[in-house]
Amino acid sequence: MAIILNLETATTNCSVSISKGTEVVFLKENNAINYSHSEQLHIFIREALEEASLSFSDLDAIAVSMGPGSYTGLRIGVSAAKGLCFSLDLPLISIPTLESMAYQVAITEGEFIVPVLDARRMEVYSAVFNVHKNEIRETRAEIIDENSFQEFSSKGKVHLIGSGAEKCQDVLKGDNFQFNTQIVPSAREMATIAFNKFQNKDFEDVAYFEPYYLKDFVLQTKKKS
Repeated sequence: MAIILNLETATTNCSVSISKGTEVVFLKENNAINYSHSEQLHIFIREALEEASLSFSDLDAIAVSMGPGSYTGLRIGVSAAKGLCFSLDLPLISIPTLESMAYQVAITEGEFIVPVLDARRMEVYSAVFNVHKNEIRETRAEIIDENSFQEFSSKGKVHLIGSGAEKCQDVLKGDNFQFNTQIVPSAREMATIAFNKFQNKDFEDVAYFEPYYLKDFVLQTKKKS
């Protein structure tokens, strides 16, 4: 059974899990608002291996959340994953951040899951998934208005989840919209996707893989007083 180290750093949640097949055997995470990934990630990795009574030599692959999300968070996670893959000669598996979020919600046939991560102003990163967790509308950066996701809400309940759901809640009206602002990407839900990709040998080129930033990084500068 494949043993995979899963790293999730796309948002404020610094999350590490170890999975055997689709089963998560250890999870360590901290959803701190100040993005402490650079200090915590490697500590969490060591703790995860120790708690699972494993060593780096026991790992079969490294999986990392590929984005979209925080530029800095993604860069830290992907850099760590690539470094481990290079040093341990392990395959790299990329996990779409919004897809793993969709696995946190159970819905019925005819309903939809829309993971939404907060971007700038009224913009979010979003994708749409059906009951089988299949992506039925691609990931995109979009500005939320009263017409957003109407093609899905006209057919059934739409579950908007993630940090961008609060922004959507202020704009989207109707009984078919459900909002959960507390869900964050977690390494817990990466296990099933990572194992399926491992079985299919769906690996990334470690040398050339880059996070899915979706938008160009914009440096925020302080205004002069």
